[in-house]
Amino acid sequence: MSRDHVQPAERSAAAAGAPPSSAEAPFLELLARGASADAYEQPVLLARAEGRATEQIVALEQAKLLALRVRSELEGRRRREAELSALFETAHDLAGLRDLDSVLQAIVQRARSLLGTDVAYLSLNDPARGDTYMRVTEGSVAARFQQLRLGMGEGLGGLVAQTARPYVTDDYFQDDRFQHTLAIDSGVRDEGLVAILGVPLMLGHHVIGVLFAADRRARVFEREQIALLGSFAALAAAAIDTANLLTETRSALADLERANEIIQDRSGVIERASDVHDRLAELVLRGGGVHDVAAAVSEVLDGTVEFADAAIAPAGALEASRAEGHAVRHADDWIAAVAAGGELLGALVLRGHPGLDPVDQRTLERAAMVTSLLLLARRSAAEAEQRVRGELLDDLLDARDRDPRLLRERASRLDADLDATHVVLAARLEATAADADQEAAARRRLWSAASHLAATRHGLAAAREGGTVLLLPLEAPDTAAALARRTARHLGTAVHEAVTVGASAPVENLAAHPDAVAAAYEEGRRCLDALRLLGRSGDGAAAEDFGFLGLLLAGDRDIAGFVGRTIGQVVAYDERRGTDLLRTLDAYFACGMSPARTKDELHVHVNTVAQRLERVGHLLGDDWQSPARALEIQLALRLHRLSAPTQR
Repeated sequence: MSRDHVQPAERSAAAAGAPPSSAEAPFLELLARGASADAYEQPVLLARAEGRATEQIVALEQAKLLALRVRSELEGRRRREAELSALFETAHDLAGLRDLDSVLQAIVQRARSLLGTDVAYLSLNDPARGDTYMRVTEGSVAARFQQLRLGMGEGLGGLVAQTARPYVTDDYFQDDRFQHTLAIDSGVRDEGLVAILGVPLMLGHHVIGVLFAADRRARVFEREQIALLGSFAALAAAAIDTANLLTETRSALADLERANEIIQDRSGVIERASDVHDRLAELVLRGGGVHDVAAAVSEVLDGTVEFADAAIAPAGALEASRAEGHAVRHADDWIAAVAAGGELLGALVLRGHPGLDPVDQRTLERAAMVTSLLLLARRSAAEAEQRVRGELLDDLLDARDRDPRLLRERASRLDADLDATHVVLAARLEATAADADQEAAARRRLWSAASHLAATRHGLAAAREGGTVLLLPLEAPDTAAALARRTARHLGTAVHEAVTVGASAPVENLAAHPDAVAAAYEEGRRCLDALRLLGRSGDGAAAEDFGFLGLLLAGDRDIAGFVGRTIGQVVAYDERRGTDLLRTLDAYFACGMSPARTKDELHVHVNTVAQRLERVGHLLGDDWQSPARALEIQLALRLHRLSAPTQR
């Protein structure tokens, strides 16, 4: 082949094969001193400036490209060597794990250094709180960012946790693939972050956290950098798993040590059980009380034991203890039911002692049994006092003894004050007994529970007309309705059956006006009957609970109270603002609840009517136009209109 037929590529190759001094030499020198990529353009630019032959310039271009490839390969190898070295050092740290915080800090530091980012950080999921928190940061300067707690599914980290895949954003605030929240965006803005890469921390198939690398400028993360951060995330997950295993191992060793201590203490426990048996027997023989038993058991069990009434003790745990005949755990406490027959008298509660062993549990149960015996003995002595209380209340109801001085003296001996404000409550069982004996027994339980409640509340109780009547003091800011509901719950819990309670309005100065008790009792009975007719058996209420029906039930026809409860807020609003809401309501109902007809009646624009009715809705509630509420409101409007002249 002649020289004229040599292809340009071959000529270039020939030029490239020239001695180093002709083309490669400048680039070899640049490689040797580790020059920047920009410096490799200088030999070509110089040759062109000197006007060298085209073949020489082509050869230089070929040598430049080859040198840049060699430079890139060398840099890649150096980078991979550094990455492998960092991963090896991290794995070495993990193998000798002593301090999880130090290992995680080292991982974040090395990730930031190798990826060349401004910030690197690691977050972990908190299953107990259902969110994610910042665990380790490197390069962070914003305190709010370092203390971030994020809800699951929020931010870039939430997207990584949901998909278990790496995600990268070149511009965080312009990326709408994930949910932005005020807390996260504020923290990221404080830190000044723009580009963020996040990779998941995986234990098996579960994401336990996210490892991040971030820059304060726009940046595109390469695939090799994403893979490197993923390797660090795997090491971080392994470190966390190892730390958890170490924690579990230490916990297991501690459990074994505690078990050994329990075995060693078993003889001491048995001695304590024998000791408490002797002490409880002594308490019974010398006539000790419930609190004496609680104090003795507190000392033996090295804890705080208290007696709680059935109404105060946790209902679920109390019922479970009564049904099982054993003490049951409730949170960090232990509950042992104190029962006699089918009646719950209360409970012994061991406070803050979750690790109760079986022997101590039986000790608590035995103490509960002794407590029930003491309570039964005390009840026998108290029944005489209860009969006296019942006799006084019977006299008040029948108005046989009208001497205020004698009434006060009798009440004082029973620790009751007839000059205080009281409420008369009528209580009745709702369950139907199978026979007369069972019904009589149920009524006795109700009377006994009511008498006990009256004695503890400085009131009176008596059996009457198949039910029970109570006279209980009322202290501000309590109401008759609230007292009725509480009494229904208390008595129902005590006798294990639904008890319905109707209450009178508050009554005062009973010693001077004993006939007021009988009138109040009749009002309470009417409320009781109304509850049963309305299907609210087992509940408690006073006349004020029944809306306009309460006007018929109440003994004193509390019209002002009904008006105040029904439209009082509207009245007060008109008085404060000088508005016309009451007149608008009157016209609205008179016009068949038609806004169009109402505006003609009031000579205002229909929008004005709509705005006023909207304000009424804010004051009275959204259901004010329902049939039942509308009826009450119309009645209250008429009563208010009728009473207005007398008020002026």
